[in-house]
Amino acid sequence: MNKNDRLWDRYWGIRDNHKTGYAMPIIWHLSFQHDPLAMTELGSTFDKPGRLANPFSQAGLAYRAFRRGHLTAAQHLAMNAFNVRDLHGYRYWLARAAKLGDVDAARELKRFELRLPHTNAALIRRKRPFRPSDFA
Repeated sequence: MNKNDRLWDRYWGIRDNHKTGYAMPIIWHLSFQHDPLAMTELGSTFDKPGRLANPFSQAGLAYRAFRRGHLTAAQHLAMNAFNVRDLHGYRYWLARAAKLGDVDAARELKRFELRLPHTNAALIRRKRPFRPSDFA
């Protein structure tokens, strides 16, 4: 087990299993090491998406993780675009996630729904109720 794996074990233990320690310095350290999962995880702790050009904004970290092949980062960028009513960007990033092999993004791109069931969609008046197909 290498150093990064030990750091990830410690991070998940602190975050999920309530072990003692601080999780944020670990995730910052892994992000500085250009770990794609760490960049995506760190970006999801920020409140506002920010801009792609800002390397330490939510969108900037997700973009850099996407460039390293992390498909969840493209999904994050798609949701950020949806939440700011940028449907063209939403479709663009869904296509990028599907191209990397994300099955959920491919299915979502095929349907391309303008209303989604997540909570932030209510803020932009694009919320719909959950359907059984959302859980399949």
